[in-house]
Amino acid sequence: MSMTLELNCKTRLISSLCLQLEILSRIHHPNLLLLLGACPDHGCLVYEYMENGNLEDRLLQKNSNSPIPWFDRFRIAWEVASALSFLHSSKPQPIIHRDLKPANILLGGNLVSKIGDVGLCTILDSDELSAMYKDTAPVGTLSYIDPEYQRSGLISTKSDVYAFGLVILQLLTAKPAVALTHIVETAIDGGNLADILDPKAGSWPLQETLDIARLALGCAEMRRKDRPDLNDHVLPMLERLKEVADKAQHSASIVTIKSRPPNHFICPILQVVKYSIMALH
Repeated sequence: MSMTLELNCKTRLISSLCLQLEILSRIHHPNLLLLLGACPDHGCLVYEYMENGNLEDRLLQKNSNSPIPWFDRFRIAWEVASALSFLHSSKPQPIIHRDLKPANILLGGNLVSKIGDVGLCTILDSDELSAMYKDTAPVGTLSYIDPEYQRSGLISTKSDVYAFGLVILQLLTAKPAVALTHIVETAIDGGNLADILDPKAGSWPLQETLDIARLALGCAEMRRKDRPDLNDHVLPMLERLKEVADKAQHSASIVTIKSRPPNHFICPILQVVKYSIMALH
């Protein structure tokens, strides 16, 4: 009996691995994690190395890395939306990620983000992005699962949009996803959005941050039909906000460069100042 169970588990693992390989072999996008190889015998995939870990750890400061500035968070939101749009526009069938969350968003050099873990992906049987897939056993991470998917078992591209809304809210607040929509809605209604923003991100631009917070709440609406379209509404707004973020990042880079000591004072190996100047009295 135990041998049969073990064999069935191994068969399911290999089947899941084959599905991931099928998906990853035909999708390539700068904000999707790159597959380097696979070992079916051991049921594992080998991806590119992302030196800055995952977004969840960085937001919740689970390591000693520096916090993510607000302008990088705006850019990350745009990058994730671009990757989702690419998956949903996949031909001949749209692809739904089904488990989008900060832990599955990896950060590389310069905090460039890439979506990983496509193990729960679903390939729709129709070219229509509005098509839905019947699944009687909802999967994913509870706080990010589309409420209509939980109730009916029907999943669509708007299910990813729901999870994406929560990811944006976490980018803004660095808070857990549970009850986060209520927290942000209450803060906005009371004119206190600034009070719940992550202070470690720097000085948030209040109007632009209010815009992206409202966009995130729209994405996280309970009913699928109330959520905005990714290509027609979400991406254009995030592109506008990314332009604001890019300008702020450029200004911050200029200030950083001006504040650095001359290169001939810096050790080329250790990258620390190698000389000190003492005033003579």
